[in-house]
Amino acid sequence: MPAKFKKLPYGKSNFADVIEGGFAYVDKTRFIEMLENENNPTQFFVRPRRFGKSLFLSVLENYYDLNRKDKFESIFDNLCIGKNPTQEQGKYAILSFNFSAINTDCEETFKESFKMNVHASVVNFLKKYEDKFENAQQEINWIKEKTLGIDSLRVVYHLAEYSNIPIFAIIDEYDHFSNDLAAMGSEFYGKMVGKAGLVRDFYESLKIATSSVMKRIFITGIAPIMLNDLTSGFNIATDYSLIPKYNEMFGFTSEEVERLIIETGIDKNLIKVDMEAYYNGYLFNEEAEKKVYNSTMVLFLFNQILLRGKQPNDIIDTNLQTDYNRLKKLAENPKNREKLLKIAHEDGIFSKIIEKFSLDQIEDDSYFVSLLFYMGLLTIDKERPLYLKIPNYSIKTLFWQYLVAQANSLVSDSVNADKLLETVRELARGDAVPYLDYISENLFKRISNRDLIHFDEKYIKVMLLSTLFMSSFYLPVSETEVAAGYTDIYLLRHSGFAIKAEFEWVWELKYVKESATEAEIEAKKQEALSQIEKYKKDLRFAGRNDIKFAALVFRGKGDYEVVGC
Repeated sequence: MPAKFKKLPYGKSNFADVIEGGFAYVDKTRFIEMLENENNPTQFFVRPRRFGKSLFLSVLENYYDLNRKDKFESIFDNLCIGKNPTQEQGKYAILSFNFSAINTDCEETFKESFKMNVHASVVNFLKKYEDKFENAQQEINWIKEKTLGIDSLRVVYHLAEYSNIPIFAIIDEYDHFSNDLAAMGSEFYGKMVGKAGLVRDFYESLKIATSSVMKRIFITGIAPIMLNDLTSGFNIATDYSLIPKYNEMFGFTSEEVERLIIETGIDKNLIKVDMEAYYNGYLFNEEAEKKVYNSTMVLFLFNQILLRGKQPNDIIDTNLQTDYNRLKKLAENPKNREKLLKIAHEDGIFSKIIEKFSLDQIEDDSYFVSLLFYMGLLTIDKERPLYLKIPNYSIKTLFWQYLVAQANSLVSDSVNADKLLETVRELARGDAVPYLDYISENLFKRISNRDLIHFDEKYIKVMLLSTLFMSSFYLPVSETEVAAGYTDIYLLRHSGFAIKAEFEWVWELKYVKESATEAEIEAKKQEALSQIEKYKKDLRFAGRNDIKFAALVFRGKGDYEVVGC
């Protein structure tokens, strides 16, 4: 890479390393002053995974750490906050916690792991500020000898108060272990998070210290559930997650993505995927002005382009599998499963966002949908009030993957990926019949009427989209806007795939019940053909020999007819 370009910060969460290592940094430091000016210094934020939360916490640590005060100019000089530092810059001892690695194999391992995590954070804190606290090494030895766990926090408070040093506590992944605790049973979850519980004790200790040395607290995670479950144990934090002015604090705006491309020397000609469609779309308040990208999704794509010199076949970060596993877990409840199917079919759902709710409420419709919003599986649709939509195609694939898995679970044998790929190869050569035959015979027709109560045109479309996306030949697009309306399915050639599809496809889908008359079927055919003729006139399709148009009319569970191909 030419020396004039900065390195891409993919996988980087240490701010000092990013700046000093010559990596590009999307400047979010303007939010520091905004946070500092808020009335409540105990602040809480949730955002989906891979939105840059850990990096932002590192920014706060580098900015406020009294041990790094002398490095302020060299690190922050070219950034927004460097030109206008606040009064509290470099004034705190930073006490950091990260709960992402807590062992939740069983009750005892959780208790021990949580205690030792806090214990280790305290020891690291005292080592870091050993020259600021009298007898710090002696206290470290005593803490290690006694393995005090959460009680070691009292040592920190005492030393800080005696030395007149204010503390800023930063907590990352505060709720990382909450799902695992819940899986152990609501009784155990309540015992740990509820009154006199281990987790509650930790937060109560922080709360008590706010009357003396604990001057600032910043907490991040994925959902507000556990904080609400702590109730009186930690009722001092203000949740700023859905405040409009903080919409862009995590993630990238379109302008920030453009600057990142320029700074890192990404060849825009190598970006074949529609980045807006696949990675953008997140909105955390209906009054917010700009949608934001999932930052790690963007960095994943750019990193692959820099490594390979071309766009990769897999344009979706494999880390999304973690979100898929969470989706499956949530769907173990029948009511939640019905809700997921509805969302997958309709690309969203009408629901308000509930800001505070407990774990025992997520089986209720509104609370469950709100959890999907906080996880980043749904987002605000500015065009439709009270509607939460799937934010982008990357997230749609999670729902599609779930639907295919659901369908496979209802038949004796799963869809064979290799055989499916063979039929998609024929589709790419211009013959749709092998693919449609395979899906019809091996998926649609083998699901019982009782299990397939949602079988309709929308279901057929989503299943086709999901299986086609898995093949990598195409980037299938639903509801593409053209001059004459919206296509049901547009099979866009995947330019990054090694074997190029000879033909793209535009499909118009129609569905009639098994009992439909011949006249009804014919009417659907003519309706579909009429729509196809209109699509052909669109500027992006007109005059092309590498695109085929077809009306697919399905009858009952899987019988179909291809018309106009």
